[in-house]
Amino acid sequence: MLDLPTLSSNGITLKPLMLSHATDLMEACQDGELWKINETSVPEPDKVIDYINTADSMPDRQAFVVIDESNGKAIGTTSFHDILPTSKRLEIGYTWYAKSYWRTHVNTTCKLMLLSYIFETLKYQTVGWRTDIDNYRSQQAIERLGAKKDGVIRGNRVRRDGIISDTVMYSVVSSEWPQIKSKLVEKSQSVY
Repeated sequence: MLDLPTLSSNGITLKPLMLSHATDLMEACQDGELWKINETSVPEPDKVIDYINTADSMPDRQAFVVIDESNGKAIGTTSFHDILPTSKRLEIGYTWYAKSYWRTHVNTTCKLMLLSYIFETLKYQTVGWRTDIDNYRSQQAIERLGAKKDGVIRGNRVRRDGIISDTVMYSVVSSEWPQIKSKLVEKSQSVY
């Protein structure tokens, strides 16, 4: 398993997700009633502790909490998952933020920190993302990062409403990172 660092930039800190973050995350997921969005993995407020325990128990997932340094509160989560050390590939997912942080510098800053760590410290070759075929907001956010669409996996996920759905896959490879990094640095500085 990877050693999770604490990363900080532009007023945002990422550190390992712990039960002590539960109260803040209960509040964060209520900002926009995010658990009502079928295509996401945001927990219901009363299931945040289960969400944290599940993240902690998954052998191929390592979860971060996202902290707004201006108030010290947890505003969401993101994770490394499907970690394949031999092929130097992992995915970033289980990402969600309180709705009041959507379309702010938060996602760009988090991805810049995570991708820098993955490509420059861990020396991984590929980072992937996956999202529901109907989650257009997430697809647009991933594409804004500079990730390329790899394709669609049909019928491989069950939404919280029980509907079987397709997954859209994206990735960035290490050779693309320098160009993507410069764009993310520019974006993170212009929106903060």
